Amino acid sequence: MASTEVVVIGGGAAGFFGAIHAAQAPHTRVTLLEAGRQPLAKVRISGGGRCNVTHHCFEPSQLVLNYPRGSKALRGAFSQFQALDVVRWFNAEGVKLKTEADGRMFPVTDDSETIVEALMFAAKKAGVVLRNNVLVQKIERLGDNKFDVILKNGENILCDRLLLATGSSPSGYAIARSLGHELEPPVPSLFTFNIKDSKLHELAGVSVNPATVKLLISNSNPEKKKSARNQLEQSGALLITHWGLSGPAVLKLSAWAARELHDCNYQAKLAVNWIPSLKVEAIKQILLSAKTEQPKKFVSNYCPVDISLRLWEYLLDKAEVELEKRWADISNRAIQQIVNVLSASEYAIAGKGVFKDEFVTCGGIRLQDVNFQTMESKICQGLFFAGEVLDIDGVTGGFNFQSAWTTAWIAAQGINAEFYSPLPIAKNADQ
Repeated sequence: MASTEVVVIGGGAAGFFGAIHAAQAPHTRVTLLEAGRQPLAKVRISGGGRCNVTHHCFEPSQLVLNYPRGSKALRGAFSQFQALDVVRWFNAEGVKLKTEADGRMFPVTDDSETIVEALMFAAKKAGVVLRNNVLVQKIERLGDNKFDVILKNGENILCDRLLLATGSSPSGYAIARSLGHELEPPVPSLFTFNIKDSKLHELAGVSVNPATVKLLISNSNPEKKKSARNQLEQSGALLITHWGLSGPAVLKLSAWAARELHDCNYQAKLAVNWIPSLKVEAIKQILLSAKTEQPKKFVSNYCPVDISLRLWEYLLDKAEVELEKRWADISNRAIQQIVNVLSASEYAIAGKGVFKDEFVTCGGIRLQDVNFQTMESKICQGLFFAGEVLDIDGVTGGFNFQSAWTTAWIAAQGINAEFYSPLPIAKNADQ
């Protein structure tokens, strides 16, 4: 029987995982092409060098809620290969994962090299031919349902099936276009907010958990505004930085509002509720009680709500309340101003920052042009997709890696469909 020649373009998480599983089928030879000198670059830097492999969420219907784009398509995909399957696969490769309080899962070594070495070893064991520093110039579709992969050094590689796992690389998008695919325009996702407020910057390192952040964007389309209402407000830990605001709450909001923020050139209003656990009236009553019970104390020295004293003083200043005043001398008008800044401080977003070095985009291959049972193109037979090259992106917490593992695994099964024997669907974490 003639072997099936498979070329995988992209040596990231999705490319490696797809190559490893495709190569395990009989009569299949896999060549993995990576443009850089070192593969798995994003895996190495993920999670501050610890690699946030996945998230401890083993129910597909809940897992998909963490994807601003792609959730509907991933629902069926996660029923084939989900987070528990990832945990089991790495465990079988000798890598144990641990779960942190927020659900993120890391190798017990707290070292991304553990994940890199496991993937590299598994690829070598499966017989994957890894080639670094290889630039693909173009792909030509041949008449006998084969692909001619033309490298920039002039070399040609013929293959029967092609897996595109190029992330947000423009070269990958160019290849997809050349083979008939259209793209949802790629724009950044998962980023921090630049806030021009020097007094806020002085609080760099102060965090509040939880806080609620809400994007205030005018929208002339009432239907779009209604559908986006819940997505443009997110809660979680909020971190003040020397350039503005970061932390899970901001990162989640940047993901859900990626296109809205791009459309307004990252110039928008943001409302922050510093104590979302309390309703506005409850905050007011707490402040009035402080006025009654602690009349002789300076307002700057006594904070009756659960935030740091430094943040309290900053918010008093933002509310235009004199710090040297005693609680007895605080007017009802000043009380209301404090309530307003505690529950809905407004800030002008003046651009986006970066989330460490982990660049994520939304946009990519249109999902309606891909068969999610196999990850094969509906436009070009023999072409498969995995990872961030697709119009799929998740919030921070291991979700982007999970979609990479899942789509890559399914693509490998599609590539070797004649040998496909599906795994039993995991029911719970104890199986």
